[in-house]
Amino acid sequence: MKYVLVTGGVVSGLGKGVTASSIGILLKACGLRVTSIKIDPYLNTDAGTMSPFEHGEVFVLDDGGEVDLDLGNYERFLDIKLTRDNNITTGKIYQSVIDKERKGDYLGKTVQVVPHITDAIQEWIECVAMVPVDGKEGPADVCVIELGGTIGDIESMPFIEALGQFSYRVGPGNFCLIHVSLVPVLNVVGEQKTKPTQHSVRQLRGLGLTPNILACRSTKALDENVKAKLSQFCHVPEENIVTLYDVPNIWHIPLLLRDQNAHEAILKELNLLGVARKPSLEEWTARTKICDMLHDPVKIAMVGKYTGLSDSYLSVIKALLHASVACHRKLTIEWVAAGDLEDATAKEAPGVYEAAWDLLKGADGVLVPGGFGDRGVQGKILAAKYARENKVPFLGICLGMQIAVIEFARSVLGLSDANSTEFDPETSNPCVIFMPEGSKTHMGGTMRLGSRRTNLTVTDCKSAKLYGNASFVDERHRHRYEVNPDMVSQLENAGLSFVGRDETGRRMEIVELPSHPYFIGVQFHPEFKSRPGKPSALFLGLIAAACGQLELVLKYGHASKLLTNGFSNGKPMVKIHQNGSIVKSSNGSLNGVYSNGNGVHY
Repeated sequence: MKYVLVTGGVVSGLGKGVTASSIGILLKACGLRVTSIKIDPYLNTDAGTMSPFEHGEVFVLDDGGEVDLDLGNYERFLDIKLTRDNNITTGKIYQSVIDKERKGDYLGKTVQVVPHITDAIQEWIECVAMVPVDGKEGPADVCVIELGGTIGDIESMPFIEALGQFSYRVGPGNFCLIHVSLVPVLNVVGEQKTKPTQHSVRQLRGLGLTPNILACRSTKALDENVKAKLSQFCHVPEENIVTLYDVPNIWHIPLLLRDQNAHEAILKELNLLGVARKPSLEEWTARTKICDMLHDPVKIAMVGKYTGLSDSYLSVIKALLHASVACHRKLTIEWVAAGDLEDATAKEAPGVYEAAWDLLKGADGVLVPGGFGDRGVQGKILAAKYARENKVPFLGICLGMQIAVIEFARSVLGLSDANSTEFDPETSNPCVIFMPEGSKTHMGGTMRLGSRRTNLTVTDCKSAKLYGNASFVDERHRHRYEVNPDMVSQLENAGLSFVGRDETGRRMEIVELPSHPYFIGVQFHPEFKSRPGKPSALFLGLIAAACGQLELVLKYGHASKLLTNGFSNGKPMVKIHQNGSIVKSSNGSLNGVYSNGNGVHY
């Protein structure tokens, strides 16, 4: 087994996760099988109980693991299925060591950070690296490990020590360290400054790890004299110093690394030059070019409570982007804070209230993502009501589905106090109830988590057609509450259709409004399985409906067919020369995330 370790220095948030993912896709393009591990130095055993404001979204895996959002990057880029053990935290390591100590496994020895914690870290890495994640038999060729945090953080010291020992154990030719660092430019001088990276590398070396490759984050490509200076002071060959400068979207990063021959440097360190082939990234390159040249917009109103931090909805954003690229449209997300749509805001801040409603009414489609707690729920209900009454394409995910059912019960059935028992335990019309196997006292890992099967019980519906007329789908869940099965017949008699249910038939998984152009709610989280080349079916349906392409998508029956045909409103959106190059449109900018028209800066 070969190992690539990605560390970060100077400041956090440099993009180690995207860098590690891009290294993985580059090695995969060279014909190697790749797996990934993320190390998070916090004491939580998983990310499940952390606020999205503090840590970004909680990414859910097939096995129900609630993990760091970087594992989502790994899965999307590499098209693999990871397990909860691919996310190592300090809490998991200490818990495993303490459990062993309580059982007497250490035979009376004094249990210490070195060697017991450091040994446990190394054993965990070696064990998880051998688990296949790409659906094939046997272990992968290379394991890409990302160490979270910044070099020098006190909480990551046991991992640094363990990885130093680990690099010595596996030996030269089996371990490659890539250090991601910052090369800032001072506006006053306009010069790229190398001192922060010098200090970071010096600190890393002092802790027992020597970088083989430097990945320097900067606004533009490094000057040659800057590379020479870094090489001299950091003891890294110039050809092993690459620049990760700002790009229109993160799909460029594997191409940046390839163009700077980063794969050759990595393969050389791992003694794989004679085994691997030249990287084959034609499909990735074509998709990236298409993404850059899109100019016909599609506006989606994202109505949520964590709109102050886009990372809170990272997988939803990526799923929307994958679908918009498939439909050859430039995505614009209009962030609408759910609370701003409520009557209380109209009284307290009428300007904010009007601006929020203007954004909602100006959108081509409405998406209400998952969430917890009652803050902003009334605003989400109002958004669902607006979309339903005005025939605006709507997708509700998890809580988004539940509020759509509540709104329908209130508005159509006339049940004014219809609610979820999460928000009103005493409601006389509980549309949404607590699940019997959940826990109200313990928060970590007690929800309905991971991949569960949904049977599509109604064949003639939009969801079934979008899923390629499948009889069932396996999607990932993360919820404690669900639609009350005792109210289903009443809701269906009024016009709602529960087209997807679990294997018992008692749990409602997909709801549609047949009389609406596109009004779908799902209890699961389809965003977690969306991929750049394989957009989530229901997100594709939302984007297609929002830009007038739904009939075309339903006709083809599956997302991949739309991608291969590349049609928009029945007409090709791009011209491709015989040599494979793409004719760029007059406006090739991408708004992949933000509503202000800026590109996604890596």
